[in-house]
Amino acid sequence: MNWKLLFQLSLFGLVMGLGTVFFIPSNIEPFCWLAIFLICAWCIAKQTVARRFLHGLCLGLANSFWITTCHIVLFAQYAVRHMQEVQMMQSGPLGASPRLMTLFVGIIAGLVSGLIIGLSSLAAAKMVKPGVHAAPVAALRQSA
Repeated sequence: MNWKLLFQLSLFGLVMGLGTVFFIPSNIEPFCWLAIFLICAWCIAKQTVARRFLHGLCLGLANSFWITTCHIVLFAQYAVRHMQEVQMMQSGPLGASPRLMTLFVGIIAGLVSGLIIGLSSLAAAKMVKPGVHAAPVAALRQSA
């Protein structure tokens, strides 16, 4: 696993977590995520040779950690700008605690986004050649 790459790409999750708390509205957020998923899939395909799907899955969970942490820690600010989401959380199965619902939804969203990034990484790998850092590993595997 390329942990350095995963950490660096997970910073998109931190930026989105803070961004959605303070200035990114809900109707724009999916477009931001689409761009992030495509960039991450390409980077994973370019910088890794093996376990691309697992890299994507782990990245989705890491992004989820950042976003969920931002939303829970800064819940008061998040709630002011996302009243519709807070109302949905309150009417959900864990209605008494929007923060707990945020945690539950964050984990599920992390798994789903990880699946999407992982599958996108596999697809991107068919379109790009491994980068400089990944090439020596590929050469070692071919010679073994």
